[in-house]
Amino acid sequence: MRAAVELAKSYRLLNHGPTVLVSAAHGGQRNIMAAAWNMALDFAPPKVSLVLDKSTYTRELVEASGHFCLNVPCRAQAGAVLALGQLSGRELRGNADGGDKFTRFGLDTVAASSCEAPLLEGCVAWLECRLIPEPRNQQLYDLFIGEVVAAWADTRVFADGHWRYDDSSDPALRTLHYVAGGHFFAIGEAFETQALPPLR
Repeated sequence: MRAAVELAKSYRLLNHGPTVLVSAAHGGQRNIMAAAWNMALDFAPPKVSLVLDKSTYTRELVEASGHFCLNVPCRAQAGAVLALGQLSGRELRGNADGGDKFTRFGLDTVAASSCEAPLLEGCVAWLECRLIPEPRNQQLYDLFIGEVVAAWADTRVFADGHWRYDDSSDPALRTLHYVAGGHFFAIGEAFETQALPPLR
């Protein structure tokens, strides 16, 4: 059900503002964290931006490896998204469960095509990114920029460059939008409209 997304249309995977899970790996260590502050940034080459706080273990792995993946989770994964956002990967290092959140919560992964960072199974979209180093932005604003080098989507809800949410799609596959305190919205009704005509 997973199919490659044309890079020129990969921005559409994020354009509606979903919460993402950022995965990274380096030197045999891996981690994943929730990130509500992310967005598509450019078309050619496609770029994304996101905020990674200095305290996060994922940020350490991103800076060391120069890569990260954005996993777009769905409503069926809301509990996992909340858990991954509440637990720091630093707390697990050296534990008997393997020292990472994937093992702690029994999360399945598949290998990315361009880097060590794992892709989380069950998501509805994935973007593999190469870090574009911007030390000043990273240090002052915790703002990271990545070039999308590969993108994938679940064909049940994304096909021909468009999200396909309608009455026939499984509600469990709708993307998530985090508010605060464990409160989420799922993507809502799709509709089209005409532009407002000018007065003159």
